[in-house]
Parts: sequence; structure tokens; C-alpha cells
Amino acid sequence: MTGVPLLWATVIRGLLCAVAALSLCGVVQAAAPAVQASAYVVQSSVDGHTLAARGADDPRAMASLTKLMTALVAVERLDLASLVTVSPAAARIGESTLSLRAGARVPVRDLVIGTLVPSANDAATALAIAAGGSVPRFVELMNRRGRALGLRGTTYRNPHGLDEPGHVSTARDSAILLRTALRMPEIRRYAGAATARLSDGRIVESTDNLVGTFPGFVAGKTGHTSAAGWSQVGFARVAGVGVTVAVLGSPSEAQRDRDLTALLRFGLRSYRPSRIVDPTRTYAAVPVGWGEPPLRLVAPRAVVRPAPVARSLTELVVVPAVVRLPVLAGQRLGTLVVRDGPRVVARSALVAAEARREPTRIDKAAWLARRTGHHLVGLVTP
Repeated sequence: MTGVPLLWATVIRGLLCAVAALSLCGVVQAAAPAVQASAYVVQSSVDGHTLAARGADDPRAMASLTKLMTALVAVERLDLASLVTVSPAAARIGESTLSLRAGARVPVRDLVIGTLVPSANDAATALAIAAGGSVPRFVELMNRRGRALGLRGTTYRNPHGLDEPGHVSTARDSAILLRTALRMPEIRRYAGAATARLSDGRIVESTDNLVGTFPGFVAGKTGHTSAAGWSQVGFARVAGVGVTVAVLGSPSEAQRDRDLTALLRFGLRSYRPSRIVDPTRTYAAVPVGWGEPPLRLVAPRAVVRPAPVARSLTELVVVPAVVRLPVLAGQRLGTLVVRDGPRVVARSALVAAEARREPTRIDKAAWLARRTGHHLVGLVTP
């Protein structure tokens, strides 16, 4: 008599805006800040979105951003504790150096530190020769690794990044390379170190001015040549939001730092912690029959995730058309799925907010009597 088959038929769609723990719609994301870099990209690790870009796929000289690939390929092929004999070719490389001497025996770890922290050209060249046997063979390995990563706008001609025709990359490729390189603990450690100690006791300092000064800054790599201008790629994480920014061709070191700082802040502010599953909220009220009030369905626990400020999330609630009694408090009766476009942000069970007993025979008889009386009155009423 109750008509309460368990039909999973109710589908409800709603919108959830992501601002702190509130459901507020109409939030508008600020435009990307004005920067002077010739090319840049801002990418989110939350959902993979490119949040802002300019000239992100334009090939440009990359300077010492090259050394991220040098360190990546070398660390993948060498034992950091092993010793390397410095070749005359490495010792001759000028500009930023560790002052390596030809014939010296140096740990690979020192060379990785020199490549990533003070951005030493001789250290990068020594790594290349040790890992590849020669600079040309190592450059082949760099380009092979770049193709495997999908770096379509990148071509390497050397392991240090000094200007050379055809030695180019893009802002987008640089961001991809940084994220890949930071999966290696050794690279993550030294690319995020303000200082590091070499095996001979020397302390070297990072060329990256954001290390230790920008809140949440994890790691990065700087670069500068006359052709490349002032460039940098950096990754920061705050409250579960990770952002990668690459800036290429800023006009000065100070402007590069301002450009990167502004774009990192923009990226981090593009998301807010949001209570996207709220246990205090009733997601559905499902009929139970026999004249009883509907049963409220709730989420058993809160889920807080970084959610985009500029986009609304979509809720999908699936619950039975009718629930058969009795029901226990906390009994699972439905499902909630929260999406950001096609991406599932959260999934939660929906449970009974309270226990409900099955009506007694007397209760059912009384309800049937009331229903019958109601129908009879309807028949005789004009």
C-alpha cells in the first residue's frame, strides 16, 4: 500500500561557488596583473588550468633555465655520491662558475648543487660530460628527454644555457620542465635552497631572490643572458594550492622578481578553500510514505578543497525516489558528486539524518482510514 520501491531516480543539479566555507555565487576573478616579461604562463596544479599566459608558446632564448634539464638528466643517470674528474672543457667555461680545476675529483652532488644553486656553468658542463660521455652526446639526451616530456618548443644546444643559435624554449615548456624536475627529491631540495654547503666546506648562495622571501615558495630556477633577458620559473604552494609560473625576458633582475611575485600571487588567489561538502546542509528530503514527514539526507562529514574563484562547481545528487522504513541514523541512501567541469572534485555518501522506525499496524491502519475518508469526501463533494 505504501508504494515505496527503491528507485534511484532523483537527480538534482546545483551550483556551488568557491569562497571560503560559503556558498556565494557571482565571484569574479581579477584579471592577471600587468607584467613586463616578454612571455609568461601561470598554471595551476589543482586542476591543470592555465590561469594566464602571454606568448607562452613563443620560442625564446632560455639562459640558465637550461640547467633544470641538465640536472634532471644527470640525476637520473648518476649516483650523487660518485666522484667525477673535471675535464679541461668544463674548467674553461666562463661567467658564473664554481672555479672548478681541470683534473679535480668532485662529487656529483657538488656539481648538482653548483648547477642549481649558484647556477655555475662549469658544474653543469662537468655533469654533462660525466653523464653523457661528452657534451654533444649529453645534449642528445637532453633533447630526447624533452621530447618525452612533450616540450614542443624546446631545443637544447648546450647544458649550461649560454646563448647559442637554436638554443630555445618557451614559457609553457619551462613550467612543464620545472614540475617534472621537482619530482626528483635532490632537485627539489637544491632548487629550493637559499644556500648550500659543498664537500670542501664552501657555502654557495642561490641566484633566486624569491627563495626564503616569498611565502610558500618551494623552488625555482633563474636565468639571464643578453639574448634571453632576465627569466625565471618558480613553483609555490599555499593551503593546498600549487602554482607554477614562468617568466621569460623581463628587462631587469628586479623587474623579473616583481613579475614572478605578482603572477604567483595572482595564481594562488585564483583558488579559495571551500567547504564543498557540508554536513550541516540537507541535500535531499526523501518521501517515506504512510503520511510521515520526508527523511532528510545529509553528508556524514565535511570536505574542504581548493576551488576556483572564477568558476562555479556543479553538484550532482542521486537519491531514492522513496525510502522504505525502517531506517537507521547514518544509513547510506544516496550519493553526492561535486565537479569542476568534467573533473570530480569530491564524492560523498548521503546518509539518513535520523533514525525512523517502521509504522506499527495500528499506525498504518489509521493512515489508511484517513486516506479512505479523504477520498470518500472527495467523491461526495461537488
